Amino acid sequence: MNTQAQESFLTGFHAGRPAVTTEAFAAARAAGARTGYEVLRDRVTGRRRVLDLGCGDGLLLELLAATPGRRLAGVDLSPQSLSLARRRPALSAAALVEARAQRLPFRTGAFDACVSHLALMLMADLDQVLAELSRVLAPGGLLTCAIGAGGGGTAYELFGELLPEALAGAPAGRRMPALGDRRARDPEALGALVAAAGFTGEPEWETVTVDMSGPPERVWRALSGMYDLAALDPAALATLGRTFHTRAAAVTGEGEDLDCHFRLRVLTTRHP
Repeated sequence: MNTQAQESFLTGFHAGRPAVTTEAFAAARAAGARTGYEVLRDRVTGRRRVLDLGCGDGLLLELLAATPGRRLAGVDLSPQSLSLARRRPALSAAALVEARAQRLPFRTGAFDACVSHLALMLMADLDQVLAELSRVLAPGGLLTCAIGAGGGGTAYELFGELLPEALAGAPAGRRMPALGDRRARDPEALGALVAAAGFTGEPEWETVTVDMSGPPERVWRALSGMYDLAALDPAALATLGRTFHTRAAAVTGEGEDLDCHFRLRVLTTRHP
């Protein structure tokens, strides 16, 4: 596992699209009309000192800041994403830090909750990440993370058909490296890692499906933010986009939304 290569890829990708995750998921809603960000926000109700691990452009932190009196912090690898977060007026008092999750720049017991939206699964050295989270969470602290569990619907099926051919001619040096630790996507393995890091009790799991359906151009905008497509030059990406729209038009009626959804696996566990 080449941690440096993974992190270099992620920082390079987010330099070009610093709000890519928000662009894809800010409007995607689950049952009860909540977004994945709102699901995590609601899990830490009553917690006053909250860390967002992999905070990106700060949308989740902004939701958390709506509760008065909170002390908030966010960590991310991308200076461009953090720059967007700092432009949010609600985060003027938040500590927004460019840092690695494997070495958090906070004192022991600094937080009573940590949230993470689609970021933990991208992190290498997961044992060290969880050890650091165990360190910075106070006794009784809460950890809740949303981990990607795959997409579905017509849009994902179509995208899956088109992607292999589009990537076939891409230079090897531009292709996405294997990202994160595969154990993060396995509930049993991640549960064992969490327990080894000192979190107690049986981890709580919830599968949340968010609806990303919409006009084909909006759905394409979301799907085009996938890391796999970093291998394509602008011309190849534009060609893929045109093919996607042509195929989408053949399966949707005029004015109809293109079906697209994504599953989040939400883990919640507590520090002893």
